[in-house]
This record gives sequence, C-alpha cells and structure tokens, in this order.
Amino acid sequence: MTQNVAQTTVTARDLLKIRDFRLLWLGQIISNFGDALTHLTLVLYINRITSGDAQAIAWLLIALALPMATLGLVAGVFVDRWNRKRVMIISDGLRAVLTSGFVAAAVLQQLWLIYVLAFLHATISAFFAPARSAVIPRVVPKAGLLAANSLSQMSVVFFRVLGTAVAGVLVGTLETFNTAFIIDAITFIASALLIAQLRVATQTAETQTAVSVNRIFAQLRDGLGLIARSRILIGVMVAGGVAMLGAGALNVLLAPMIVNDLGFPETWFGAIEFAQVSAMILSGALVTVLAAKFKPTNLASGGLFLSGLVILPLAFVSHIWLLFPLLFALGLLATPLNAGISTLIQTAVADEHLGRISSALNAVIQTASLVSMFFAGTLAALVGVRNVFLISGVIVVLSGIVAVRIFSGQDSVISHQSSVVSEQSSIIGEPVTETIT
Repeated sequence: MTQNVAQTTVTARDLLKIRDFRLLWLGQIISNFGDALTHLTLVLYINRITSGDAQAIAWLLIALALPMATLGLVAGVFVDRWNRKRVMIISDGLRAVLTSGFVAAAVLQQLWLIYVLAFLHATISAFFAPARSAVIPRVVPKAGLLAANSLSQMSVVFFRVLGTAVAGVLVGTLETFNTAFIIDAITFIASALLIAQLRVATQTAETQTAVSVNRIFAQLRDGLGLIARSRILIGVMVAGGVAMLGAGALNVLLAPMIVNDLGFPETWFGAIEFAQVSAMILSGALVTVLAAKFKPTNLASGGLFLSGLVILPLAFVSHIWLLFPLLFALGLLATPLNAGISTLIQTAVADEHLGRISSALNAVIQTASLVSMFFAGTLAALVGVRNVFLISGVIVVLSGIVAVRIFSGQDSVISHQSSVVSEQSSIIGEPVTETIT
C-alpha cells in the first residue's frame, strides 16, 4: 500500500501561497458559511410555522437535494463548454438574488415559494460545484491535489458547523430569520468578487463555445462513455453510490435513535456534531502525511471499508457516550476518503471532461442518498432503527470491498493518465499554477 513514487510533499501552507487557490478557497469558505446559515434557518422557520411538521421539513431537504441528483449530469456538460470562472461568478450572483428572495417568502409565510427558491438555489449550485472542482487541478500542482481536496473538505465542514451555530444564535436568541438570509446573500457577493480576481486559464478557447441541445446530449453520452470505459471511474461511481445507499440512512435515523431510543434531549446534538467535526479537521491536517504513504485508491477503498466497520457498532450502542468515539472515528475517516475520491477523478480525467465527470459523481451520490433516506424510515418501522444501522454498516463495508477489487492493479494506469492530464494542461498558453515557494 505504500507509495514508491517520490514526490514533493505539498502542505496546506504551501497551497495558500498560491494566489488563485487562495482566492478560490476563501470564496468557498465564505459561501459555505452562508449556506449553512440559510439551510438551518429554513429548517427552523418551517418547523416553527408548521408546528413541527416533519413532512414539511422533508420537502425542503428533497428540494435542496433533487437538482444535483437529476440535473447534475447536464450541468457538467455546460461546465465543460463554458468558461468555468464565469460560471462560478454568475452562479454566486444568482444565488445571492435567490437567497434574498427567502426574506419575502418568510414575510409572506408562503411555504411553496420557499420550496421553489430552495430548488432553484440548489439548481444553480449544481453548476457551481463541478466548475469549482474542475478549476482546482488548474491552480494546484499534481502533488498538491490530495492536500487541496483535503483542505477544501475540512474547511467545508468547519464553516458549515460555524454557520449552523450562528443560525441557532440568530433564531434562538434574537428571534430573527431574515438576518440570516441577508448575511448569506452578502457571502455570495463576496465569493463572486474573490473569484472574479482569478487569473487562471480554465479551458482552451475551442471548448468555450455555445451549446446546442444535440451537442449537450452528444457530450453527455461522451462523458458517460468515458466512465464506462474507465475501470477507475466505474470504481469511484459504484463504490460511492453503494456507500451512500448505506450511509444516507444515518442522516435520518441518528436523531430518532438519540431522542427516542436512548432517551436524551436534542441539546446533545451540538456536542455529538462537534466530536465528528473535530475529527474531520484533525484528519484533514494529517492528509499530507497520509498522501506520502498511501495512494488515493488506498484512501478511497480503505476509508469505505473502515467506515462500514465503524457504522456496524452503532446498532449496539446502549448509552450516548458510546456514540462519541464511533462518530469521532467516522470523522477521522471522512476527510481522507473524500479527498482520495476527488483526487482520483482529478488525476484520471482530462480537463475538458472534468465538469461532467464531477457532476456524474455528485448525481450518483445524491441519488443514492435520496433513495437511502427515502427508505430508511420505512425500513426502521419494519425492523427497527438498530437493525437498519447493521444493514447500513454491511452495505458500506461491501462498497469498500468492491472498491478494492475494482482498483486492484490500477495504480499504474492512474499514474499514466495523470501524466497525460498534466501534459494536456501544459499545452494551454497561460500558466496553470503559480510557483510554490
């Protein structure tokens, strides 16, 4: 499992010396904070005006998740044809407008308008996410991709937790919802201003052309064909999708287990979330060390397998204190796992295909998560919450085994494809990255 290929270790400090990556990262953490602020505020608002109607909250979560699962593939085609920097700037601008619309929806107390705005907001995000993912390899050297993805993942988690905490204070203490929406709109404007300063060449001039309907479907078929011909990409899609079929149930059933089964109040959620988040931040700081010892394939398959082994004991937890080490362990595995998967795609896929491949992965994961969340409640009613955790753990373990089998012998292929991708990137006239000093 140890890497024999010598490469320069790139740390988070090195990455933040790269101007374009620094701007991209700052824009990300600002908007992540605003997103978390708005999402929890919307949940709390709907919970209040509907007197705790769980179905009304479920419709909000579906509206936020559905676009990535249904429109993600098509969005990726556009991202690969359009100027990615411009896509991110326009996306931020539109999301600022839509977030401001939540103020009017809250004042009018129109749930249908909130659902529509949430769906449109998530639709725009379906364009932004693959555009940002495809730009990272153009501003970061190959040796720094794993560290860059880890830093991004760690930052997402930290600032989402921070945004969630601020939302709780604004709603619980100040009794205000609209302030959160206004702050979120400002974060999108700030993100757009930062991204506007990027000096990176995102694609060749030939790819930045208008997209006809026929071309959309032709390139969609091309992207899906690329996945079908690549054992590495098949492994990422299958393993990620199977894992989310199991792990998605945790999002639905962990709260009922704590409150209904273990008999502890909701106030414990903050401490439990902190345990998992602190572990993700810790493991993110160690990813550069892991990158020197393990290949991305090992991080992905090993992370899935070990995560499944950690989920299994959740079925036997008898006291809330036992949840802390288990969720801490899941947090430790999450950052290197996600960083490994992102790095596999970025090193194995040429620049002109990165948008649609990233969107395809997001679509698979979101669809699997939606299916898992949809059936989790029904399955729990039939066999019990604890048995669902057993089933979930087995599914995630199987996804790790599948990944090991599919990735077996593929490291040399990844190394070759990575070299090809680097050569293709160097053909573009403008420099791909700044020098790391």
